[in-house]
Amino acid sequence: MDALARLRLARTEGVGRVMHRRLLSRHGSPEAALEALGSRAWPRDAALRELAGLEALGSRLLFLGAPDYPPLLALLEDAPLVLAARGDLAAFNRRSVAVVGARNASGMGRRFAEDLADGLAVRDVCIVSGLARGIDAAAHLGALRSGTTIAAVAGGLDRPYPRENAELQERIAAEGGLVLSEAPLGTAPLPRHFPRRNRIVAGLSLGVVVIEAALQSGTLITARLAAEAGRELFAVPGHPLDPRSRGSNDLIRRGARLAETVEDILLHLPEAPAETSLFRASQLADLPEEPAQDAPAPSGEAAQVLDMMGSTPIPVDELGRRCQLSAPRLSALLLELEMAGRVETLPGNRVALV
Repeated sequence: MDALARLRLARTEGVGRVMHRRLLSRHGSPEAALEALGSRAWPRDAALRELAGLEALGSRLLFLGAPDYPPLLALLEDAPLVLAARGDLAAFNRRSVAVVGARNASGMGRRFAEDLADGLAVRDVCIVSGLARGIDAAAHLGALRSGTTIAAVAGGLDRPYPRENAELQERIAAEGGLVLSEAPLGTAPLPRHFPRRNRIVAGLSLGVVVIEAALQSGTLITARLAAEAGRELFAVPGHPLDPRSRGSNDLIRRGARLAETVEDILLHLPEAPAETSLFRASQLADLPEEPAQDAPAPSGEAAQVLDMMGSTPIPVDELGRRCQLSAPRLSALLLELEMAGRVETLPGNRVALV
């Protein structure tokens, strides 16, 4: 398929994995889906600029469903439709473990993360983390001593964050590692992007090791996402009086595997993700989640369509008669509402409120 059309479709606002699949099923190709989306599709000029920018960076795009897409990540229900990648894709061929933790990590925590990552890398395990300061950076540095590492970043590949890790990002890409981003080039790493980055870190890994995490920290979002994806969860115990260890200690209390050595991890690292990990997602129900984004209230004809619908499915033809809208106009409105998560399409050409 044409990379330009696939990129535009993947970048279109409101097109997630389910909508992407429906659009391709309904229209047959990315080009036809873009034509149906009309002005809502991501602009062609923006896609061309991104492709040129990625080429200048020595980077490439990985599309969900393509052979070079990371297989573990593809198992997620909300796997990114496209990833920008810079570095060596051979990193996907190794077993992978995420090492994550506090940004304001202690010196002892950073040292432990670096040594643990080094010890795993010696055993041909790829270390995954989020390139944040603190534990993440230490894990990447330790992995580079003896093996390889994958960094998932929140902003565009051309916007290293934090700036102090820009050199580390370059090292990872140049020394056999890999840097991945779901965001277009030029995207600033805003707070809402980090939980989405965290799901990539969890999704790329067979297991996640938490080192120093405060209660209600972003690191615990990664832990929750890992458990939901059936990945093994490990936590390194810390001093009970250190607030940076309360979250990681609580994970152990809830059932995460205690990790003090490389062997503690390798002994319980699966060859493939389980449908449900030992550390069940239900045990994490009250841990931090990605902040919900309020959907804009529809107006005009879209609001009229919603007023005529309920949770009981209705045939599209009947809905058109109620709303007195032409078939093409109603189809466009339903697509817009489906992309906004307000309406779902059901078998038999029926629709219902979500």
